[in-house]
Amino acid sequence: MSQGVEFNRLMLEMRSMQMEAMAKQKPAVEAPVPGAPNFADMLGQAVNKVSETQQISGQLATAFEMGQKGVDITDVMIASQKASVSFQALTQVRNKLVQAYQDIMQMPV
Repeated sequence: MSQGVEFNRLMLEMRSMQMEAMAKQKPAVEAPVPGAPNFADMLGQAVNKVSETQQISGQLATAFEMGQKGVDITDVMIASQKASVSFQALTQVRNKLVQAYQDIMQMPV
Protein backbone atom coordinates (compact mmCIF):
# COMPACT_ATOMS: atom_id res chain seq x y z
CA MET A 1 0.00 0.00 0.00
CA SER A 2 2.76 2.44 0.82
CA GLN A 3 4.28 1.99 -2.65
CA GLY A 4 0.99 3.01 -4.29
CA VAL A 5 0.73 6.11 -2.12
CA GLU A 6 4.36 6.99 -2.85
CA PHE A 7 3.78 6.53 -6.57
CA ASN A 8 0.70 8.80 -6.50
CA ARG A 9 2.59 11.49 -4.57
CA LEU A 10 5.46 11.33 -7.06
CA MET A 11 3.06 11.62 -9.99
CA LEU A 12 1.41 14.68 -8.40
CA GLU A 13 4.79 16.32 -7.90
CA MET A 14 5.78 15.63 -11.52
CA ARG A 15 2.51 17.10 -12.79
CA SER A 16 2.92 20.23 -10.69
CA MET A 17 6.50 20.63 -11.94
CA GLN A 18 5.28 20.20 -15.52
CA MET A 19 2.62 22.88 -15.00
CA GLU A 20 5.21 25.27 -13.55
CA ALA A 21 7.58 24.65 -16.45
CA MET A 22 4.84 25.22 -19.00
CA ALA A 23 3.85 28.48 -17.30
CA LYS A 24 7.45 29.73 -17.45
CA GLN A 25 8.06 28.86 -21.12
CA LYS A 26 8.66 31.73 -23.51
CA PRO A 27 6.47 32.05 -26.57
CA ALA A 28 7.78 30.22 -29.64
CA VAL A 29 7.85 33.38 -31.76
CA GLU A 30 9.38 36.41 -30.17
CA ALA A 31 8.74 39.95 -31.31
CA PRO A 32 11.56 41.48 -33.34
CA VAL A 33 13.97 43.65 -31.43
CA PRO A 34 13.49 47.33 -32.29
CA GLY A 35 16.45 48.65 -34.24
CA ALA A 36 17.70 45.17 -35.18
CA PRO A 37 18.46 44.74 -38.88
CA ASN A 38 15.88 42.90 -40.95
CA PHE A 39 17.18 39.96 -43.02
CA ALA A 40 15.33 41.11 -46.15
CA ASP A 41 16.80 44.60 -45.79
CA MET A 42 20.31 43.23 -45.32
CA LEU A 43 19.94 40.98 -48.36
CA GLY A 44 18.62 43.88 -50.44
CA GLN A 45 21.54 46.05 -49.39
CA ALA A 46 23.98 43.30 -50.38
CA VAL A 47 22.38 42.96 -53.82
CA ASN A 48 22.49 46.74 -54.28
CA LYS A 49 26.16 46.83 -53.25
CA VAL A 50 27.04 44.11 -55.77
CA SER A 51 25.14 46.00 -58.47
CA GLU A 52 26.96 49.21 -57.56
CA THR A 53 30.33 47.43 -57.71
CA GLN A 54 29.52 46.08 -61.17
CA GLN A 55 28.42 49.50 -62.41
CA ILE A 56 31.62 51.12 -61.16
CA SER A 57 33.65 48.40 -62.86
CA GLY A 58 31.81 48.96 -66.13
CA GLN A 59 32.26 52.73 -65.92
CA LEU A 60 35.99 52.38 -65.28
CA ALA A 61 36.37 49.96 -68.19
CA THR A 62 34.50 52.32 -70.52
CA ALA A 63 36.57 55.28 -69.34
CA PHE A 64 39.79 53.35 -69.96
CA GLU A 65 38.64 52.26 -73.42
CA MET A 66 37.82 55.86 -74.31
CA GLY A 67 41.28 56.96 -73.19
CA GLN A 68 40.31 59.20 -70.30
CA LYS A 69 43.22 60.56 -68.33
CA GLY A 70 43.66 59.31 -64.77
CA VAL A 71 42.17 55.88 -65.47
CA ASP A 72 44.83 53.19 -65.14
CA ILE A 73 44.53 49.59 -66.33
CA THR A 74 45.33 48.36 -62.82
CA ASP A 75 42.33 50.26 -61.42
CA VAL A 76 40.13 48.75 -64.12
CA MET A 77 41.35 45.22 -63.40
CA ILE A 78 40.98 45.61 -59.62
CA ALA A 79 37.43 46.94 -60.02
CA SER A 80 36.64 44.09 -62.41
CA GLN A 81 37.93 41.49 -59.93
CA LYS A 82 36.00 43.09 -57.06
CA ALA A 83 32.82 42.93 -59.13
CA SER A 84 33.49 39.32 -60.07
CA VAL A 85 34.22 38.18 -56.52
CA SER A 86 31.21 40.01 -55.07
CA PHE A 87 28.93 38.50 -57.72
CA GLN A 88 30.28 34.99 -57.04
CA ALA A 89 29.74 35.48 -53.31
CA LEU A 90 26.17 36.65 -53.91
CA THR A 91 25.56 33.63 -56.13
CA GLN A 92 26.80 31.30 -53.39
CA VAL A 93 24.50 32.97 -50.84
CA ARG A 94 21.59 32.55 -53.24
CA ASN A 95 22.46 28.87 -53.73
CA LYS A 96 22.57 28.30 -49.96
CA LEU A 97 19.21 30.04 -49.50
CA VAL A 98 17.62 27.95 -52.24
CA GLN A 99 19.06 24.77 -50.73
CA ALA A 100 17.77 25.73 -47.27
CA TYR A 101 14.32 26.43 -48.74
CA GLN A 102 14.30 23.06 -50.50
CA ASP A 103 15.38 21.29 -47.31
CA ILE A 104 12.59 22.95 -45.35
CA MET A 105 10.00 22.10 -47.99
CA GLN A 106 11.03 18.43 -47.91
CA MET A 107 10.64 18.15 -44.13
CA PRO A 108 7.75 15.97 -43.02
CA VAL A 109 4.98 17.83 -41.26
